[in-house]
Amino acid sequence: MPASSIKRAVEIRSYELQPGTREAFHALMSDQAVPMLRRWNVDVVAYGPSGHDADSYFLIRAYRDVAERDASQDAFYGSDEWRNGPRQAILAPIRHYTSIVMSLDEACIDALRAASPS
Repeated sequence: MPASSIKRAVEIRSYELQPGTREAFHALMSDQAVPMLRRWNVDVVAYGPSGHDADSYFLIRAYRDVAERDASQDAFYGSDEWRNGPRQAILAPIRHYTSIVMSLDEACIDALRAASPS
């Protein structure tokens, strides 16, 4: 099977933030959360402020499959590094978030990386 036809589980997480907190949230994501996710071998495809309003933000991550996503997130969010690190500061401005997971090939994932504002 050609590499371009292999599908991966891609999670798009959308955050609704408290008004006026997006700039500080982006700094926390850029300086702490995303580097930590990458240390945990999470493929962070893209992240940043959403273009449709001043209080929205997104994070896109790719995994081999849904089982890997679940195991990876259980390990990361259960870790001492997350719990004793930036967890409180990152969660504080979040009013609500939602996640969707879809199957995408590498060409689509690479296009998302290229379009990322981060």
